[in-house]
Amino acid sequence: MILSDYFRSAPDAAWQIAKECGVAHGVIRLPEDKDFDITSDAHWDAVHKRFVDFGVKPVIIEPMPNELHDHIKAGDEKRDACIEKAIGMLPKMERLGISAICFNWMAHIGWLRTRSDYPERGGAKVTAFQMDDFTPTEAKITHAELWENYKYFLDAILSHAEKHGIQLLLHPDDPPVPYLGDVGRIMINNANIHKAIFDIHPSDSLGLTLCQANFHIMGEDLFRIAREYKDKIGFIHFRNTTLIPGGFRETYHDNGDLPMAKLMQHYVDLGIDVPVRVDHVPTMANENSQFAGYDALGRYFAIGYLKGILESCKVTAD
Repeated sequence: MILSDYFRSAPDAAWQIAKECGVAHGVIRLPEDKDFDITSDAHWDAVHKRFVDFGVKPVIIEPMPNELHDHIKAGDEKRDACIEKAIGMLPKMERLGISAICFNWMAHIGWLRTRSDYPERGGAKVTAFQMDDFTPTEAKITHAELWENYKYFLDAILSHAEKHGIQLLLHPDDPPVPYLGDVGRIMINNANIHKAIFDIHPSDSLGLTLCQANFHIMGEDLFRIAREYKDKIGFIHFRNTTLIPGGFRETYHDNGDLPMAKLMQHYVDLGIDVPVRVDHVPTMANENSQFAGYDALGRYFAIGYLKGILESCKVTAD
């Protein structure tokens, strides 16, 4: 496994924590402001240099920039221009040695929580989702439209991804529910995700981001899921969660429903050797939350916990 972490585009406390914990590979978010031109080689080079100079090698882009992805998923009048820009990312990534993009198919509403102050161990705070607390928006899209837009995107981009050796790694919907108001969601169960990866437009450049907690929330058996997708898993979100009435909440990585060490050993035994990063950490004592689920201090515990599990799996696997 390749120990990695999530890095926002500008240096912050989480950057330093990752480096102090020994992380040398980055899952990076591209800048999302008017000063960054996604079509510019020079701008890409500057972003890449910022990470390399810090001692981190970028390996995955996450997410696909929303300025493009939102229009592509919705299938609106800007879709084709945005797909062309997304295709234009691929040779830049190849040149810089960034081998994958983590993308999702959540149109209009991305990953969503209804609380960011749910109590966890010792008074830490975590995010949670309960459908009864969700307030619908005016956005609308049907399941049929989502499938049509998904196929349109794959038909347009996959040959270019194959040419440049870039993987597109699909992330499940979060939360995996069929509707949020009038906004349909389709990547909500294994049957649909299997269809999306294996049946719509089969390609070696199309794979899965294994977000453990999402499959658990769906009610899927993660041990079976890992076997089914072992040749398609290109990235792992090492995340724990626990079910609550009408939804779920995040947890410390050692305090949820999932047997984290057993799962990692299972992945290693299957021969899965891909970037893995911790995901959705608690907000800890005396911390002013800026990015609920992605605050800084919880990463100390989470990365250390992951490193310990990886070390034990290496010893066992040997």
